[in-house]
Order: sequence, then C-alpha cells, then structure tokens
Amino acid sequence: MKVALDATPLLGVRTGIGYFCEGALRALADRRDVEIAAFAVSWRRRHELAPLLPSGVTRLQRPMPARPLHLAWSYLSVPPVEWFIGPVDVVHGTNYVVPPAHRAARVVSVHDLTPLRFPELCDQSTLQFPRLVRRAAQSGAWVHTDSQFVADEVVAELGVEPSRVRAVHPGIPGMFDRDLAATSEDGTTSPSTARHGDAPVLELPSGVKRYVLAVGTVEPRKDYPTLVEAFDLLAEKVEDVALVIAGADGWGAEAMNRALDKSRHRAKIVRLGYVSSGRLSELFQGADVVAYPSVYEGFGFVPLEAMAAGVPVVATSVGSIPEVVGDGALLVESGDVEVLANALLTALCDEDVRAGLVTRGKSRAKQFTWEACAAGLTDLYRAAAR
Repeated sequence: MKVALDATPLLGVRTGIGYFCEGALRALADRRDVEIAAFAVSWRRRHELAPLLPSGVTRLQRPMPARPLHLAWSYLSVPPVEWFIGPVDVVHGTNYVVPPAHRAARVVSVHDLTPLRFPELCDQSTLQFPRLVRRAAQSGAWVHTDSQFVADEVVAELGVEPSRVRAVHPGIPGMFDRDLAATSEDGTTSPSTARHGDAPVLELPSGVKRYVLAVGTVEPRKDYPTLVEAFDLLAEKVEDVALVIAGADGWGAEAMNRALDKSRHRAKIVRLGYVSSGRLSELFQGADVVAYPSVYEGFGFVPLEAMAAGVPVVATSVGSIPEVVGDGALLVESGDVEVLANALLTALCDEDVRAGLVTRGKSRAKQFTWEACAAGLTDLYRAAAR
C-alpha cells in the first residue's frame, strides 16, 4: 500500500503537528506493509523538505503553489493531488486539509476543534478549519484524530459518520533520538541549571535554585496570564523558585506581556522564546515541575514529554488532557489561579506526592509509542483504501 503524507508542517518552526509528522513518518517507514512518501504544499520551500525526511521516506511531487491550491481546494474538487505526486493508494492531509484525489483514498487529521469551541481564541485562517474538514468528510475522506476526545467532538460537532473517524494516539516527540527518561528512580531531578554543549541552557535569577517550566507557543489557549498570577502566589511562599516560559510569541502574546508587567515577582520569571528540541529536552531534565494550564487541548505533547522525563506535572482537566495523562499528573480546573498555585506548591514541595507523580507519569508515558501510532495509522489507511 502506497501512502503519501503531507509533510508541509516539517518546514519552518516545528510545532506539535510537525512533531506528529516527523514521528509518524519515521515509524511508518519502518513498516514493511506500507510504502511511505511525503510531499509539501509549498512553492518557495519545497526543496527544503528532502533533507528533513527520515530515512526510508521518499519525496515525490511537482511544484505545488500553496495559496492558489488551498484556495481551489477550499471550494472545488480540482486539481487532484495525483497531478502533483502521481498515483498512490492513500493521501493523508496532516493539518486539517486533504487535497482532492482522482482515485486515492483520503485521510484528514483533525488535531482539535478550537475554532468551534473557542473561536475567540483563533485567528481568521484557523476559523476556516471546521468548514474544510466538513467538506472533506462529505466528499468521502476519513478523519484521523490524536485523541478519542477529539474524535467524539468531530462526530458531534461536524456530523461525520462515526465509523469513518479513528483516534490514533501519537508517540512522544523526540523519543526516536533522545532519552527523556533520565531521571533517577527515586524521583529526584537534575540540577536546575542545565547545559547545552558547553553553554548553560538556562541562567536562573539570583537566589533561585528551582524552576517551574511551561512550554508552548504564547497564545490565548495556553492561558499564560493565569499561570503568571498563580506563580505570584507560589513565589510568596517559596523564595527559591522561578517560572521559565519556553515558547515563541503567537497571536495573543500581548495578554501575557500585560500579566508580566503586573507581576510582583517579574524578576523571577524567565522568557526564553522558541527553543530547539535538544535544548527543550535539557530544560525538561532541569525542571522541578512542569505547568500546563491550557484552556483546551486536542492532545498534549508537553505533559507527556515531562512525564517521560520524570518531572511532576500540574495540568488542567480540559479537553483530552485527562485522557492523555491518566493518573500521572495533578489536574486542576482551568482558570482558577489559587487552585493552580496550590497544586504547583504541592508538586514542588511534597516529596511523597512528587515521587508518586514521577512513578505514575513514567508508567503512563510508556504507553504512547510511535510504533503503536504507525500501526493505528496503517489500519486506518487500509480501511480508507477499502
């Protein structure tokens, strides 16, 4: 079975969808029952794709200009993807859009339904995703989701036939090429000043020995303002702790900047911006707690990475997060500053709670592998091809 996967998310700054593409491609390439190829819907950057593809994945395509094609595919069933990539059995659109096809079966990935649930948290382009998914499903495409939570939403909110929606959990980003599980079995963590090569990954403020780490693009859905307020309460009780935020500025960064300006402990808050995957791994290793105060999530790579690294996690009980973390994290209601602050204090200072979270978190993280993801995707491709 020949499958062509849209690997456009591999280009540029890597996001969660990009990590999904990388992990899925690597695992699918290791299977003997799938011939996997990749393409990118891009004119300017199409030549950048080949070096980013894992071994065993072929690049096949003619130039595909993104803007005119996305406009055409939004309203028409032409041009078919085979014009650009040749004949395949299945084409997988990994980012809410799957091209029309002449003969190939089609699969479209839906990572969350933020545009429907929280349209006020989205920009104009993102608001188009539900319509594109509906149109693809109505024309015969199957739907892949990262969690059962989103699969149920797709059925309920988009009216897709349940038998054509499959939840397939991803693995953990980077687990092919780096070991995130280096924390000792007794639950202790690495020193909080990590190093990257010969240079420190992180210089903490004076007098600070520990840090709470938050990872993700600075956007409204991540609710960083609430985290900053909760950290102010935490810092009143624990003097030697900092808050480290790793993530590029996105739409809505102004709200977090206003929260930082108001913070009573601004000197103990470190903004790193975007960090590479290797540097992020070391930040996880040095963290004492990972905070994930999201308003809504379709999956949640960050808490999984933290649990695999043996770091206690405090997260909100929204969206798919309970499905992903199981009993491996402390869960709190979204938007409650005081409850979040108390949970961070417990995860930071209660050694019994910390040890339990580390043990359960590692066990939970082991259930998410790219091999299992590839097996689930292959089953989905077979069903779509039939």
